[in-house]
Amino acid sequence: MAPEERVGTERLLQTFERRFLASRALRSFPWQSLEEELRGPSGSKLLLDLVQRTARHPLCVKHPPSGTYVRRFLSELIRKHEAVHAEPLDELYETLAEVLATEESTQCHRSYLLPSGDAVTLTESTAIVAHGTTGLVTWDAALYLAEWAVQNPAAFAHRTVLELGSGAGLTGLAICRTCHPRAFVFSDCHSRVLEQLRQNVALNGFSLEPDMTADPRHPAVTVAQLDWDVATDLQLSAFQPDVVIAADVLYCPDAVLSLVGLLRRLSGCRKEQQAPDVYVASTVRNPETPQLFTAQLGQAGIRWEVVPPHDRALFPYEEQWEVVILKLAL
Repeated sequence: MAPEERVGTERLLQTFERRFLASRALRSFPWQSLEEELRGPSGSKLLLDLVQRTARHPLCVKHPPSGTYVRRFLSELIRKHEAVHAEPLDELYETLAEVLATEESTQCHRSYLLPSGDAVTLTESTAIVAHGTTGLVTWDAALYLAEWAVQNPAAFAHRTVLELGSGAGLTGLAICRTCHPRAFVFSDCHSRVLEQLRQNVALNGFSLEPDMTADPRHPAVTVAQLDWDVATDLQLSAFQPDVVIAADVLYCPDAVLSLVGLLRRLSGCRKEQQAPDVYVASTVRNPETPQLFTAQLGQAGIRWEVVPPHDRALFPYEEQWEVVILKLAL
């Protein structure tokens, strides 16, 4: 195989690997490119490599994704293989048989690969809405903000970060892994989200208990219950963040009003100190929502600017909506 062909094959494998580990929609995979590669003389070897990089990936063995998802993925692989090769590939059918023998759960694992080759692995719900909340899955604005953070670690290094509406925890865990914050506070208001969030923090090797023997390279991590509408000034004063972040929290007008009110109160809790830097990432599904947000910021005297967009090259996105990060000056 020529060097340029090897590069193309590796790029294809990486695309399948990243999308599979994050359980992205099967329609988003480059199936046509795979079919073309399978028709070549190394097609069977490519398929074996692909199974090792997806269904038999060490992360999947240790932290299984949804059985239904894996079954559908392998079934599609088998269809592609049978379309170009007469001989069955035993490993494909053996892997599928193993998946068929597993019980389905309402939870699954999704893994998001970092530039270092390390991964953030999360327990997430298999349903978009579960237990009355959408906070048990990772949304695209969280991926986008995490991607920006990884590319701009100085914004978080050696600083205390408060995340509002942490959800499954992807953004915060990516920052804790790559940006070297001094301390990181995850927060949410839903009890089931907080329970899963604590599990995900532990799953990624961070302790919520003060430990003098802990790795000094790790930030002090806490998970806080924070209801924006009822939080007391005493509770907000305890955070003392240098940076505040939020992703995909502007989903309705009430949430917009609550967030702006909370940001004003957070700023007031640091009277003698510099106001925190604030970054809010939102997916623009309905233009009226970000327009309301910026209008409310203006009424509250909070200046804002759009952070220049970056390449969506690190994480596999589910949707194709525009995502915007605003930097606020409280």
